[in-house]
Amino acid sequence: MATYDLEEQEQIAEIKAWWKQYGNLVVGIVTAVSIGVIAWQGWNWYQRGQAATASMVYAALQKAVAEDDAQRVKTASGELLEKFGGTAYAPLAALSAARVMVNAGDTKTAKLQLLWVVDNGEHELRDLARLRLAAVLLDEKAYDEALRQLEGGAGAGFSTLYLNMRGDVFSAAGRKAEAREAYQGALARLDQGEPGGQGRNSLQASQANAAFREVLQLKLDALAESR
Repeated sequence: MATYDLEEQEQIAEIKAWWKQYGNLVVGIVTAVSIGVIAWQGWNWYQRGQAATASMVYAALQKAVAEDDAQRVKTASGELLEKFGGTAYAPLAALSAARVMVNAGDTKTAKLQLLWVVDNGEHELRDLARLRLAAVLLDEKAYDEALRQLEGGAGAGFSTLYLNMRGDVFSAAGRKAEAREAYQGALARLDQGEPGGQGRNSLQASQANAAFREVLQLKLDALAESR
């Protein structure tokens, strides 16, 4: 029994020595892990709260869009970009707001909304924003700026539309040879099976592509007649 007590005491002494050497480290690790878990849970809760609030603001924006209330659209969009810019609702709101602002004649705000999406949106939304921004700049006769938005290519489903827009910009700027090349490029993309629009079923896509082909051909014919 005395021998057992001695062994037990030695083990206790070893544990105490180990704890003295590593105890603070263990406590630190446990504390860090606990804080990390709590922080992660808190972040998830915060993100869910942000998304829920953003969805309500976005719903209010869509209602304002339906009612064609440009001021309410502008206010709701501004709130989403400022407070909820990290949510998926922000770029969608900016695109909707830009369309309303253009119709209301407030192209300055429209351009700011579209530039925000170009800087912050996902790939397809960025491509769409650049295309719409180029259209606004074309209307303002800011041809060089419009062409800059169309540089660098675009994702699948957009290159045909980009080439068409480049043709429109070149044509408006009097650069007919470049316009012709862009329109021919757009036709070639259609021949390769790339759609001239997004978000359609197969029948609608086929009809849209056929109509788009006719428009491109008319533009080419007009350029030939104006030589």
